[in-house]
Amino acid sequence: MGTMADRDFDLIVIGAGSGGVRAARISARHGARVAICEESRFGGTCVIRGCVPKKLLVYGSAFRDAFEDAVGFGWNAHLPEFDWPTLIGAKDREITRLEGVYRKLLADAGVTAIEGRGRLVDAHTVEVAGRRYTTDKVLVATGGWPVIPPIPGHEHAITSNEALDLPALPRRVVIVGGGFIAVEFAGIFNSLGSETTMLVRGEQLLRGFDDDARIEMAREMATRGITIHARTQPAAVSGDPRGYCVRTDQGQEIDCDAVLFATGRQPNTRGIGLEEAGVKLRAGGAIAVDQWSRTSVANIFAVGDVTDRIALTPVAIAEGHAFADTEFGGRPRHIDHRNVPSAVFGQPPLAMVGLTEMQAREKHGAVDIYRSRFRPMKHTLSGREERTMMKLVVDAATDRILGAHMVGADAPEIIQGLAIAITAGATKAHFDQTIGIHPTAAEEFVTMREKVPAAVKLAAE
Repeated sequence: MGTMADRDFDLIVIGAGSGGVRAARISARHGARVAICEESRFGGTCVIRGCVPKKLLVYGSAFRDAFEDAVGFGWNAHLPEFDWPTLIGAKDREITRLEGVYRKLLADAGVTAIEGRGRLVDAHTVEVAGRRYTTDKVLVATGGWPVIPPIPGHEHAITSNEALDLPALPRRVVIVGGGFIAVEFAGIFNSLGSETTMLVRGEQLLRGFDDDARIEMAREMATRGITIHARTQPAAVSGDPRGYCVRTDQGQEIDCDAVLFATGRQPNTRGIGLEEAGVKLRAGGAIAVDQWSRTSVANIFAVGDVTDRIALTPVAIAEGHAFADTEFGGRPRHIDHRNVPSAVFGQPPLAMVGLTEMQAREKHGAVDIYRSRFRPMKHTLSGREERTMMKLVVDAATDRILGAHMVGADAPEIIQGLAIAITAGATKAHFDQTIGIHPTAAEEFVTMREKVPAAVKLAAE
């Protein structure tokens, strides 16, 4: 093994996504000798085939509403022709630009970038493209990858990866899954004019989110013409690129031009030498880590979607930064995984921070619920039948806000601000003391005075 100084690097990071890049940059800035290896494109899931391209497509698809809504405001609007390849081309150029930014950030920080798939030979040796490098510490940041269930004809299906690069907009699309990725792509395809059908295994969309928000979201999506089949799973896919047929376990046959599986993601832990190095994995293949991102092997760490914490980009970045500060910056710290806000960029969007009503009841017992559902001012003239729903979950004993939930325009932008308040320990009294900005939707969060009566709460459960 030799001493630390004999080794090629102080840190080798496997995977150049959001978490890995941040950890590499900050560690190098702290004076460590750092290398990062990547078998695909720099930027990872978020930049290359996740949050960023997806949000650009959401922006692109939202113009249909704008053109339609304009008529009520005096614009003689007609729906212009939409060209999918133009949008995809523009998106691709932006992704390529961002990838260049990531590479430059690493180079400027003095990080050695190694192209190729990294594999642990032992706890202190990483092999990339046939060459071996020795290191004091290893950070695994290999992320996750979409899973396609092995039903007959599954090879005809695509995942979110391919959905962002389709050569043409499918006229009819079947989306399998009810999570945030399924909801977001349903919104994109539906708004761009595709006939959109969703197959949801459970009773309702968006498991894990607040029930009122889930119900509101399904209602709005149905209003927009998306067909949602609950308690339904695909049994088989048949056909060819000229047209596919999805047979469900309920006996339906649905014809379409694309089948998109958004049925979950699994950690990229296979074939990278984790077993050889003695790193313990959890049941689903995720790397087991403690709050310091340490694995079962003293010098090997892991952050981001490859662990079983919260699969969100800013969480991976925070974990990577805390790791670098702890191991190389002389500032030991770990991040708090409570009150992490999140959003679903559906149409309309949904956002939340803190606990759902159900989680709050389980954890705190007595809770007060404040809920408001209204037609946004914009749609009094546009004529669109869309509602906004806002909800606060309050601890009855302490008056602290435990959760905030919103479905409606600008929900992610609004909830980000509330997340600061809730992180700071705000109470309902603080919200009540706050003067609203009029007229906005956001002011509703500081003007909710009426508790939802207990009987209504029980009916909603």
